[in-house]
Amino acid sequence: MNKYLIVGLGNEGLNYVNTRHNIGFNIVDHLAIGHSCIFSDKKYGSLAQLKIKGKIIYLLKPTTFMNLSGKAVNYYLNYLKIPIENLLVISDDLNLDFGNIRLRPKGSHGGHNGHRNIIETLNTSIYCRLRFGIGKNFNKGEQVNYVLSKWSFDEKKNLESKLDLCSKMILNFVLSGIDNTMNIFNN
Repeated sequence: MNKYLIVGLGNEGLNYVNTRHNIGFNIVDHLAIGHSCIFSDKKYGSLAQLKIKGKIIYLLKPTTFMNLSGKAVNYYLNYLKIPIENLLVISDDLNLDFGNIRLRPKGSHGGHNGHRNIIETLNTSIYCRLRFGIGKNFNKGEQVNYVLSKWSFDEKKNLESKLDLCSKMILNFVLSGIDNTMNIFNN
């Protein structure tokens, strides 16, 4: 049975709930709720599991904090014996306007500390990633405050439909692969 690891990046703790930087957590939570999955606290993260058409999907929310995400990703790839091509990491992206979503088979860290640590830990930048645009609506020197702030009223109104779209993209990635999913969803 094919196994997949879908990792939503974020930070644990009440201060980080529903912040832009935690969109990865929001996306895997949305997918889990849609499939009646429950997360359990495990080593280095919260883990949920669902099965679709003969495939097992593990949803992971690392509890190592963003800057050490690679520790959790590496642990679960090895522990669950999942090949790196079946890994999808979900994160926020300042370089995309709010709600723009991009799927890629590889890439640089792009200044994202979660991806930076995953690349360092796995010793490769060749893993699939889903990047959720949060925009750059901040003044110079305010980046940290911006990514750790809550969604605006207008952003919140559009978030649910974007979460639905991300769930569809993840399931398509698992069932049809990265190339097919990019062809359908990257516009």
